[in-house]
Amino acid sequence: MEIIRTHNPEGFKQLDTAALRRDFLIGGLFAPGKIDLRYWEVDRTIIGGAVPLAKPLELTATKELLAANYFCERREVGIVNLGGPGAVEADGDSYLLEKLDALYIGKGTQSVKFTSKDPAQPAQFYIVSYPAHSAHPTKRVCLANAQVLELGTVETANRRKLCKLLVPGLVESCQLVLGVTIMETGSVWNTMPCHTHERRSEVYLYFDVPQKAFVTHYLGRPTETRHLIVRDREAALSPSWSIHSGSGTCAYGFVWAMGGENQEFTDMDAVQMEDLR
Repeated sequence: MEIIRTHNPEGFKQLDTAALRRDFLIGGLFAPGKIDLRYWEVDRTIIGGAVPLAKPLELTATKELLAANYFCERREVGIVNLGGPGAVEADGDSYLLEKLDALYIGKGTQSVKFTSKDPAQPAQFYIVSYPAHSAHPTKRVCLANAQVLELGTVETANRRKLCKLLVPGLVESCQLVLGVTIMETGSVWNTMPCHTHERRSEVYLYFDVPQKAFVTHYLGRPTETRHLIVRDREAALSPSWSIHSGSGTCAYGFVWAMGGENQEFTDMDAVQMEDLR
């Protein structure tokens, strides 16, 4: 499992494009027939992808890194399916996930396996995990049951549907908060006006970005912003001191996942538009 080290805001200002992409952008998570995981030091975040084909894939601990007998011994996991129909089996119980359905798996779950309904159109399971201090029940939340917010305007090109999936009120968890945002056709700006939140870090995994399109993801302190060119199914890492916003060459979607001290969704430090640099 690759380890991604963290940066402080002052060191961040010195990074060139190659270093920014190395330390704040993750790609290659969805290789057919494999589970690929990355470990980010901030909040001890693990993100990854699982694409099962004819055979199931099992989520196991990397003992040298996790020092655990099984992956969820001291961790909780959030999963979103970005591909064809598939199932996640947690300690013998199977949960069918259609595209953009989510599953929470609590601390203490010893066996986690992934399968695709049709290997020709495999499921693509996005995985996000944080350390957990207590056990909570495994629970599926379908996209149809999400808490939905309609945000933005046509005039500001940021009309979007924010779907809360693994959030307080729907799912009990220790740290994990997760959902998806889907841009409307003709709108390209997400999370603008932007914000930071010192009490938690965040990861954006962009999806449904056409092959010849991209999203420009903005990061850094509000007065020291940088950008990343992000392609389909690549993830941008956002430490607590950084903004996290994007504009695309067309409409797209992204999975947002947070971990840290506070699960309150509205715990944000707003940034005034005129203060951005």
